[in-house]
Amino acid sequence: MTTRKYTHLFFDLDNTIWDFNANSYDALQVALGRLELLDPIGSYDDFFKIYSEVNERLWEQYRQGTMTKKVLSVQRFEESFEKHGTPLPKGGATVNDTYLNEMPLQTRLVNGARELLDYLYGKYEMSVITNGFKEVQYDKIQKSGLSKYFRKIFISEEIGAQKPDKQIFEYAVKSMNAKKKKSLMIGDSWDADIIGALNFGIDQVYFASNLGKMDIPSEKWGSLEINRDISNVPPKNIMVNATILNSNNTTTTFIACLEEIFNIL
Repeated sequence: MTTRKYTHLFFDLDNTIWDFNANSYDALQVALGRLELLDPIGSYDDFFKIYSEVNERLWEQYRQGTMTKKVLSVQRFEESFEKHGTPLPKGGATVNDTYLNEMPLQTRLVNGARELLDYLYGKYEMSVITNGFKEVQYDKIQKSGLSKYFRKIFISEEIGAQKPDKQIFEYAVKSMNAKKKKSLMIGDSWDADIIGALNFGIDQVYFASNLGKMDIPSEKWGSLEINRDISNVPPKNIMVNATILNSNNTTTTFIACLEEIFNIL
């Protein structure tokens, strides 16, 4: 019987399994329609671009602990409407509540996610580690038909530590009774998923669809592994399918589509 390299797989949820970008676009459009705010903003695509930029910036502050959930929830909409130059008569809290009610109703998954989970189910112990708001993450998983795949869901809000804090990874690995050397983190956020798991000491798969070629000598890439400390190096133009052996003896593998995980396990 072949011994598996990994026994436990830890997945990020948003934009790794659940298509956050597409679902957020649809949910906000429905929410603004319900609140009769679509006509005042004119081009929804233009507004959504502004909102996405504002939301990502505030979420980064939230991950760093300099922004509270309550402030983020309201400010992301009030600031977006202000930058768009459109008055917001309903208030940011009302828009946020309507948007969050619509989010779990959207069920689009990242391409290849269902097929990957079907293949992995029963072969590996799988769980989710997410920074998303607890009031929607469970519903997103349940309504998208993902519940059966994951034995446990670890939400930063409930644990009291957000990715990339090592505490949330330690909590998840211990709760799953997993060994660090047999654990693999799969996620689309370099700072939250990859650097967090790397610093804790488990292998990582960085999933991004826009990978190119990093400015490291090409002979170092391909099937070769190199010793390198990447904890403070952003993933600028990284080559697809490369694997780095980090200075803490974990590996970072870069993929552009989920199907490439089959080649890692």
